[in-house]
Amino acid sequence: MNYLIAVLSDRIQAEEAYSALEKEGLPVNQIDILGQGYKTADEYGLINPNVQAKKGANRLALWLIPFGFVAGYAFNALTGIEIFNIGSFGNHIIGGLLGTAAGALGAYLVGGGVGLTVGSGDALPYRNRLNQGKYLIVVKGTEELTRQATRILRQFEPENLQGYIEPTDA
Repeated sequence: MNYLIAVLSDRIQAEEAYSALEKEGLPVNQIDILGQGYKTADEYGLINPNVQAKKGANRLALWLIPFGFVAGYAFNALTGIEIFNIGSFGNHIIGGLLGTAAGALGAYLVGGGVGLTVGSGDALPYRNRLNQGKYLIVVKGTEELTRQATRILRQFEPENLQGYIEPTDA
C-alpha cells in the first residue's frame, strides 16, 4: 500500500484539495483529512511516540533489571564492600538491589528515549503539525493513484508533500 501525505495550512485549503481530488475521480474512501473537526491522529492510527517509548522501556527492562541484580550482587561479592553492618550475604543482596535500580533507570532513560525519538518514525512531526492547527490530507492506494494525487495536490502548494510505501510482510 502506498501513502501520500500533504500538509496544508488551513481548513479551507484542505477542503479545496479534498474536493479537487474527488472531482478528478479518486475514490473518497481512500482519502482522509486529519485535523480539527476531522479525524485525529489517534483515530487515523498515527503512531503515538509516548506509547512507543513505553514499549521500548518495558522491552529493555526485561533484560536490564535481572542483569542489574546479578551484576550488583557479583560486584559486591567480588569487592567485599560493606554497605551496612548486616553481614556479607546481606550486603550482596543490597548490592543486587542497587544494581536492579540502576538497570531500571537505564531501561527507562535509554529505552524510553530511543522509543520517543526513533520509534515513531515520521508520525511525531505530523502530530506536531496537527497540534499547530494544520491539516493533513492522506491518500492511500496504488502507486498510480498516489502519483495522480501528487499531481493534483501540488496545485495547492502544500507545506510538505511526502509519499510512503508500506513494507509488505513476505
